[in-house]
Amino acid sequence: MYRFLLTPRWLGILALTLVAAAVMVLLGNWQLDRYRERTAVNERIDAGTAGTPAPLRATLPAPTGGAGTVGPPPAEQAEWSRVTASGRYDAANIVLVRGRTVESKVGFEVLVPLVLDDGTAVLVDRGWVPPAAGGALAMPQVPALPTGQVTVIGRVHPTETGGNGVGRRDGRLETRRVTVDKLARELPYPLHGAYLLLDEQTPANDPAFRAVPIGHTNNWQNFGYVVQWWLFAAMTLFGYGWVARREARRAAGLDAPKPPVDRAAEPATPA
Repeated sequence: MYRFLLTPRWLGILALTLVAAAVMVLLGNWQLDRYRERTAVNERIDAGTAGTPAPLRATLPAPTGGAGTVGPPPAEQAEWSRVTASGRYDAANIVLVRGRTVESKVGFEVLVPLVLDDGTAVLVDRGWVPPAAGGALAMPQVPALPTGQVTVIGRVHPTETGGNGVGRRDGRLETRRVTVDKLARELPYPLHGAYLLLDEQTPANDPAFRAVPIGHTNNWQNFGYVVQWWLFAAMTLFGYGWVARREARRAAGLDAPKPPVDRAAEPATPA
């Protein structure tokens, strides 16, 4: 009944079906890996909100080059963890990051290099401020920096990518993305390979700043893709089996069409 499956035509259909199903399963497995990676990131973000801060040196490798160079990036498990560091803010190299949205409003994030005792520096994101009147790109009012020794507690934020470089406006560095290696070229000291989102500061941070929230990754979207690709694979195999069974029943005459009924030959129904 199913001998036709051994013909070249049906063997070709089977091969294409198996290849398509295998590709869909592999795509589902890839999305499953992405789901696990994003879940791990979300777990680190959650853990970093209440973790005990560790010394900066214990979490983020120090840069070893000269001025304008960048240190190694943080280990994956160190991203979003809380660290503490002490030093002095460099008021001559404030960084304004434009086009940043907090609570549906577009403004600027304000970063300042914290120069440590060993002469290296780490960028500290003090928070978000709105632009001045005149539009989203109008130069904001930036609260004054504390002078003297400053101690900060913040979360390790990996460097961003992209952006159109770094410029200066009114004596301040300005950029669209916090790309640490590009910013390092404008600074007179070696820079750590990540920056810190400020949680606490001594002396206290100015209340004009709004904390920059850390968004969780959409890991459930990836999980949905896993289910979708695996369902497609199952439907492909089911479709092959359904078509093969239909062909077998047709060849055996089990699904032969019924002859049309000749209505003219039927006796007339008495009135």
